[in-house]
Amino acid sequence: MKAQQILIAGPYRSGTDGDPQRIAANLARLEQAALAVYQRGDVPVIGEWLALPLAAAAGSTQVGDAVSEAFLYPVAHRLIAQCQAVYRIEGASAGADNDVRLANEWGLTVYRRLEEIPPVQG
Repeated sequence: MKAQQILIAGPYRSGTDGDPQRIAANLARLEQAALAVYQRGDVPVIGEWLALPLAAAAGSTQVGDAVSEAFLYPVAHRLIAQCQAVYRIEGASAGADNDVRLANEWGLTVYRRLEEIPPVQG
């Protein structure tokens, strides 16, 4: 199987009440999932990796302000359009659920367990 670009979808701000430490812990979970996907031979991407620097360049001063809101979901949606699959990790997240909805609408594969992702050969 050829390497896929896979969006990692899961909680980022969900369940954090805006607490920066809890947001950072959620990002760390997303990044651990991304590492596992990479180790299987694929190219993982996380929307926040692109959205947060863009929002900062546009003047965002904190996650959740109006500027960051203008980037977080739209960037993820553009990114999903470039992916072959979505890996939905555990945890309540309306944004991640929307990512899955879009992936389904666009005919992309949605994985819910790491073991479902075929390892890349060669």
